Amino acid sequence: MPEIPETMTAIGFAEPGPPEVLEPETIAVPQPGPDQVLIRVAFAGVNRPDVIQRQGFYPAPPGASPIPGLEIAGQVVAAGPGVVVPLIGQRVCALVSGGGYAEYCLAEAGHCLPVPEELPLDQAAALPETLFTVWHNVFQRGFARDGETILVHGGTSGIGTMAIQLGHAFGLTVLVTCGGSEKCAAAREIGAALAIDYTAEDFVEAVEGFTKGKGVELVLDMVAGDYVARNLQCLADDGRHVTIAVQGGVRAELNMAEVMRRRLLLTGSTLRPRSDLFKAALAQEILEHAWPLVAEGAIRPVMDLTFPLAEAAAAHTRMEAGAHIGKIVLAVGG
Repeated sequence: MPEIPETMTAIGFAEPGPPEVLEPETIAVPQPGPDQVLIRVAFAGVNRPDVIQRQGFYPAPPGASPIPGLEIAGQVVAAGPGVVVPLIGQRVCALVSGGGYAEYCLAEAGHCLPVPEELPLDQAAALPETLFTVWHNVFQRGFARDGETILVHGGTSGIGTMAIQLGHAFGLTVLVTCGGSEKCAAAREIGAALAIDYTAEDFVEAVEGFTKGKGVELVLDMVAGDYVARNLQCLADDGRHVTIAVQGGVRAELNMAEVMRRRLLLTGSTLRPRSDLFKAALAQEILEHAWPLVAEGAIRPVMDLTFPLAEAAAAHTRMEAGAHIGKIVLAVGG
């Protein structure tokens, strides 16, 4: 095992702003505390919350690293008191509260997942944020069940592509919205039963036609704003609406009498500020129920582009442009 250096390169920003504020800096390598491991990062996933943090609207929670990056893959090189697994030397991927855009990153041991031998580390780094988010919001908060139909906005995003695969694996019919015919074709290839080009057609009408007027049992929404009222039109009676982002605005105007009459359930969540204990329990459930599908190759992240760590600004520019299909990752240690 190579010696752990005292300092490392990380990508941070002095002030919020455009992608160009992201710059390399030299900082101390963190030391693992109780129940933590230190991971030599091979790849780090790039996610929308990273962009929002850089813009100044999503600060790191108390105690978390101010360096962006919520998911990583690499090798465990040190462990704090109380850690039994993962073992030093093991390849893992992990959901972290920050610090992923760096050569070394701390993770709670309970938030790590073992990387199967057949899974490349760049793909492993693209899994935790989307897998944890989709599992929690579709199956735990959204109560999705075999045989139901779900509408997912942003069908070719990291979240969308994971929702298609995970939903399909657990017996859901997945409908998605995408911006443009190319993205719709990609979503259908991944496994979407219906891909709706929201630039050319009304998704409410498309859902009504596909479901023959019944509607879907669940909507996974990352738009919010004026989409919410339209989403509710897509829901069947007793349907569930789960919000995980507010890209279209934080406010929505609803007919609450309709919510009451049709017994609709509106909920949502953000994962980053949840407790370590909650995330560890979520990781364990994923390990038991979804990770075997990853291990056998039935679930693989859809990969977009890989950028060197020093070009994190270019990775953010691509994400903000919205042209990506699947996950963007940073190559840190190869």
